[in-house]
Amino acid sequence: MAPLFRRPSRDRDGSLRIAAERGRLLVEASPELVLVVDEDERVIAASGRARRELGAQDGANLADVVVGSPALRIPYEVKGRRESLVYVTGPGGPPYDELRTAFTAAVSHELRTPVARLLALLETAQLPGAAVGKLLEQARSQVDEIRELVDDVLFLSELETGREVVALRATRARPILEGVVERFAERGHRADVTLRVEADAEVEVPLRPRMLRVVAENLATNAIRYAGLGATFTLAVERSDAGVVLRARDDGVGVDEEDLPRLFERFYRGDRVRASRGTGLGLAIVKHVVTSAGGTVEARGGPGRGLEIRCFFPSS
Repeated sequence: MAPLFRRPSRDRDGSLRIAAERGRLLVEASPELVLVVDEDERVIAASGRARRELGAQDGANLADVVVGSPALRIPYEVKGRRESLVYVTGPGGPPYDELRTAFTAAVSHELRTPVARLLALLETAQLPGAAVGKLLEQARSQVDEIRELVDDVLFLSELETGREVVALRATRARPILEGVVERFAERGHRADVTLRVEADAEVEVPLRPRMLRVVAENLATNAIRYAGLGATFTLAVERSDAGVVLRARDDGVGVDEEDLPRLFERFYRGDRVRASRGTGLGLAIVKHVVTSAGGTVEARGGPGRGLEIRCFFPSS
């Protein structure tokens, strides 16, 4: 049988280019979770499934994409460049089982606290002379927290199983962002956080309206909860030759620099906000939506320097 890839000494008929394109298509069309990484462990190619399920974008660090050790690594060399073909175990393999177990444990832990508070409030309401109305209002707040956590978990699961089409079409960003700021204005006022929008009316983001709204709502919620008193939070969209950038920035108390790389992990909260109300899933949802649409997301800032979440969507 003839070899799949030929290596002609010269490329007079474009054979090398054709072979390279054939290889790229084979990787992208693979039903497996497969990545190609360079010697610096940066992703240079990925199957469609790996892009959807792992958020594996070109240039991403392998350690940020793959949990645990890859199932198989095949190193090779092309014209002096060392690269590796990396296969990741999908559902049913040990890494997936470990991740699922950890996720289940985290959900259980996050639910335990509001449930315990709710039970304590209801028991207190049964005592003679209890301020029932005030206690019921507090209990309702705990129910809202439980419902928010369950909704976030279900939504994240919906995204990961592929039932939610994220980037079906482009959406003009400003009307969506203004709608979010308007709806969150009262919450911002109570937290003493001012919300603003900066965006050209014609700039579009490659997300469905619902998905853009989800991203903006989670970014606004994060700022309202954690930016601090007197902070200003701005949702901004700008277009360049390279693509479109959605920025969510505040001038609040900021985040410890060692926490920045972990802000998009599920349930992660830094020490300063660990006792705060919140599911710890908002920024994880933002990252999943953005990467599913072919974009990247990063956090910048530091103590006393506020926080900026930058979502970049490259030009197609």
